Amino acid sequence: MTTNSDHPDIGGVLLAGGLSRRMGGGDKCLRRLGDHSILERIVATVRPQVGPLVLNANGDPARFAHLHLPVAADVVEGYAGPLAGVLTGMEWLRGTAPGIGWVASFATDAPFIPRDLVTRMVAALEREGADLACARSGGQDHPVFGLWPIRLAGDLRRAMVEEGVRKVDAWTARYRLAVADFDVEPVDPFFNTNRPEDLAEAERLLGEGHGA
Repeated sequence: MTTNSDHPDIGGVLLAGGLSRRMGGGDKCLRRLGDHSILERIVATVRPQVGPLVLNANGDPARFAHLHLPVAADVVEGYAGPLAGVLTGMEWLRGTAPGIGWVASFATDAPFIPRDLVTRMVAALEREGADLACARSGGQDHPVFGLWPIRLAGDLRRAMVEEGVRKVDAWTARYRLAVADFDVEPVDPFFNTNRPEDLAEAERLLGEGHGA
């Protein structure tokens, strides 16, 4: 477990289980941005914010060996989306670090995510007495950047397997959701690199000193 973490009692899951169709396939998180991959940048930002950290990715885990992170494939088959990654993180933590009660989830295509993301989601959760929390910027919720109680793992598994729930919003709507709001100036911290042109824009922003 990470010892010098902001929140050692909160686990983390990096969501890299998608097919990256808009980027032309492959692992978009392994695309280079400056001197590092997008994923390396995100790991560097996330590691100090949480305790145990797992990478949710399908296929051969060897391609991520340089990160020295445990890799867990989706526990629900069929590339079921980010909810499958959240559930994977919940179940991995329940089996690996049973004392951990919460998991923070992070998309792996957003190279400028905030260094205080988890702290601000925790504050929003406590302030509103909510069940879950997520990030928001520019009036748009980003539910894949969320804070989830592991006690709901069984409910999430049932929703996915028995009800076929796939949309994050459809599941979070069942609970009290707190929101941590972030400014979009000078850069939206949740800007994502879904397409080649987004990666080019991220390179431009990095060249201007954002996220360096």
